[in-house]
Amino acid sequence: MSIARKHRSSFLWGLSIFLGSIMATSGLPTNVQAQTSPSSGNAMTVRSDIQEANSRTGVITARGNVQVNYPARKIQATAAQAQYFSRERRLVLSGNVYVLQEGNSMRAETMTYLVDEGRFIATPQANQQVESIYLVTDPEATSSDPVKVPPSPSLNPQP
Repeated sequence: MSIARKHRSSFLWGLSIFLGSIMATSGLPTNVQAQTSPSSGNAMTVRSDIQEANSRTGVITARGNVQVNYPARKIQATAAQAQYFSRERRLVLSGNVYVLQEGNSMRAETMTYLVDEGRFIATPQANQQVESIYLVTDPEATSSDPVKVPPSPSLNPQP
């Protein structure tokens, strides 16, 4: 089998699983039966107002109220648009992106998730910043110690 045919075949198989899972969760009636495989627990579900897939380029585009759920990596995300580049195994989220993973979160205008590396790359809007909130445990703190919050400084102190 040629490399191009092999890529096309794996893309179409992946697309059928992807679209099958979307149709199964969308509430729309369907006669498509999703294939099951050992890796089906690693499915990434994308919900949106509109989706299109290009078998020639291997790009799946979702637009409008995009919601991504990737249980294998405990990732949930929302965005205005998502593009999954199946050949590179890369997900690009754009437009008011919010990602939540195990309690940690990030906000950005654009975020790229490299599936094979498990890595996010976030970029802000012009003259803005990316915001990340990480849950950090203090190994020296014990659960029985009361939390002491220092008094907040005044935001606009009087001279």
